[in-house]
Amino acid sequence: MIAIRRATVDDAQEIAAVHITAWQETYPGIVPDEFLKNLSMERRTERWTASLSDPADLYHRAIVAEMDGQVVGFSNYGPPQEKDSGFDGELYAIYILKSVQGCGIGRMLMTEAAKGLLELGLNSMLVWVLRENVHERGFYERMGGAYVHEKSIVIGGKELVEVAYGWRDLSRWRVG
Repeated sequence: MIAIRRATVDDAQEIAAVHITAWQETYPGIVPDEFLKNLSMERRTERWTASLSDPADLYHRAIVAEMDGQVVGFSNYGPPQEKDSGFDGELYAIYILKSVQGCGIGRMLMTEAAKGLLELGLNSMLVWVLRENVHERGFYERMGGAYVHEKSIVIGGKELVEVAYGWRDLSRWRVG
């Protein structure tokens, strides 16, 4: 059974573990191996503890997916990081352990994030995904996301390209 709920500060360590594991499972051959190898559980847990403890922190709105009482995925959302994006909300991340992908967890986390944005009065959503991450790009396309634009970023000293997908109207996720 999969349970979806709002994250609390008590989830910080499990979210950090999923975050690091998902990066290490998803990005080999895309992000430099040395960067992936050096992801720190301690630093990531500290960051998630700080974010989840502070309602003013941009990343504090998070949702977790649990199976058998263990966090196996998460998403977080809020106002757009880039104010001129043309979207009033952003899905900052969805990460799910590879061992449980294909069970509908991504759809559930995305749905709850969209509902959360609607509760905040935000009616559209943008998400960024690495261009080389074809699997996740396909997920966002299946979820109805439309290609918006691309930008260059640097991770671990390597220049990469992120692709933005957007949903102009989140009303299909409205409750009731």
